[in-house]
Amino acid sequence: MSYVQRIFRDIPGLWPALIGELRSIHHPGPRMIDEFECVVSVLLAIVFAHALGAQNVGWAAFSGYMVMRSHVSQSLMRGSLRLVGTAAGAGVALLVAPMAVESPALMSVALAVFGGVTLYFALVGRRSYAWLFTGLTFCMIVIEGMKHPTESVLPFAQSRLLEIVAGTVACILVSAASTFLVRRRLNVQGGETAVQTAVRHSSLWHLGAVRHSVEAAIALAFIPWIWAWLGITSLAQSSVTIMAVMMIPVASLGADPLNPVTSKLVLRFVGCSTGGLLAIAILFASHHSPVLMTLAVCLGVLVGRHIENGNAATSYIGTQFVLAFLVVLVPDSYSDAVVDPGIDRLAGILIGIVILEPVLILSHFVLGHDSRKVQPPPTHEPTE
Repeated sequence: MSYVQRIFRDIPGLWPALIGELRSIHHPGPRMIDEFECVVSVLLAIVFAHALGAQNVGWAAFSGYMVMRSHVSQSLMRGSLRLVGTAAGAGVALLVAPMAVESPALMSVALAVFGGVTLYFALVGRRSYAWLFTGLTFCMIVIEGMKHPTESVLPFAQSRLLEIVAGTVACILVSAASTFLVRRRLNVQGGETAVQTAVRHSSLWHLGAVRHSVEAAIALAFIPWIWAWLGITSLAQSSVTIMAVMMIPVASLGADPLNPVTSKLVLRFVGCSTGGLLAIAILFASHHSPVLMTLAVCLGVLVGRHIENGNAATSYIGTQFVLAFLVVLVPDSYSDAVVDPGIDRLAGILIGIVILEPVLILSHFVLGHDSRKVQPPPTHEPTE
């Protein structure tokens, strides 16, 4: 059996687990409260993003989804780290972009070095979420500058920060209201879910994390050349895919970290493809009706969060389903709702898989690791 066959042979087995999760969606309990918190947070984030004039409202909505935790203190911490990381990445990108955007070679070096370093500290550092967003934001802004080398990246950086602010503030407000008015009254604490925070490595030095970060850096370095050769416009989302799927627990970085990363790629592909295609179908079926699209957003967030909070083997699919669903379905302007921007963003997410997987396979065979059955990624804190 070929390596590619081994990668995809477990996909059919995911569907029974997903169907089982969907059958339990109507059961009351902490999971249902969390799901409705996410729905309200996403809707409020969309309102805030439009009010602030953000360019990519879908990303604000997804921030409102991802920051949500079972207690306002946890949501506040996660939101603060997201904001700090975004601001830091944007600041560095504003300094680097003018010097690098006109040269694919300089772009490759900038993405590889900064992306690789920030991913390394996201793997081994205490404030991993802030490090991850520092790298993600830097890559997104610099790649955006590559597409428009004669224009300043400042408007895109400002919009990116506004999107994070809109989603984070919306989430914290909803989380606070739920913590003190709903959960306390119902005596409901945060329930155990399939997703738990990864245990941090006790040292800042980890050889496996070094190799892992180098693999991600190599994949990021290909992006400017792919832009130069093919002119693909959505590669900023590809950089997000590369960094997000490489964010795995340090304990998984043993002799062969290929398996958990590849499994995560497969789950991202399944979740994003399903969420994106469903969102496209809803856009056409609703004839871009704001009411129908809003109702669909509520249902999609509810379903995705329920899957994320369920079976550990399929939880990452729920996160990715919501990601693609929101970036495709939530328009930047309801007066001019079109499907093309969402399709471009979905394509960029999936292209990141195409870029990263060959790098992982080549590293796997060059270093001569033993091949093992692809398993679902270890339990981890969800990333983009």
